[in-house]
Amino acid sequence: MHFCLFDIDGTLLNSGGAGKIAIETALQEDFGVTIRTQVTYSGRTDRAIARDLMRFHGVAETAENSRRLVSGYLQRLPAALAKHNGRVLPGIAALLQTLAERDDVAVGLLTGNIREGAHVKLGHFGLNDHFAFGGFGDHHWERDDVAREALAAIHGLHGNTVPLQRVWVIGDTPLDVQCARAIGARVVAVATGLHTVDQLRATEPDLLLADLSDHAPLLGML
Repeated sequence: MHFCLFDIDGTLLNSGGAGKIAIETALQEDFGVTIRTQVTYSGRTDRAIARDLMRFHGVAETAENSRRLVSGYLQRLPAALAKHNGRVLPGIAALLQTLAERDDVAVGLLTGNIREGAHVKLGHFGLNDHFAFGGFGDHHWERDDVAREALAAIHGLHGNTVPLQRVWVIGDTPLDVQCARAIGARVVAVATGLHTVDQLRATEPDLLLADLSDHAPLLGML
């Protein structure tokens, strides 16, 4: 059995910036602040992004404020997705369908999105049914820990004897490569996000693709 762990934003889909807009709108409207500092989103967990947004805008980093910001984000996310021109990225629909037809591949998520936000995004684009398990950004500051959560989910479903060379992380950022290495997994880097092929090549993934419109190289490695 092979295990494919997909990142969401920049790998499976481009939301048109809906997630960023939803959380920043929540910060502005619910806490009465003006966005004056940009934080890094690419490859990071929602928990870390929310922390930085509060920290850089003078909002106390309390558990209650974190819950309030996340709640505001989730309330605004569906409308932001509907308003902005997001899309499923090239080859993804066909690849997921092909993997679903195989009985030797299990497909999950490894994403910085909080679990509920991930399902809202995937549901908007009709992709939710492809993913039964994974690691999410609800409780982790670092992506490496999300990878560990995803690996624990695999072990919970299939036992602790899963060979790590059969675990694949598919993502679009250097942090995806890093977190795959943190758990001993193999990694496919795709240049469908903010990072170029050359930037991703420097991270030395096992497979590097411009996009997944031709997924034969990936299937050939499974």
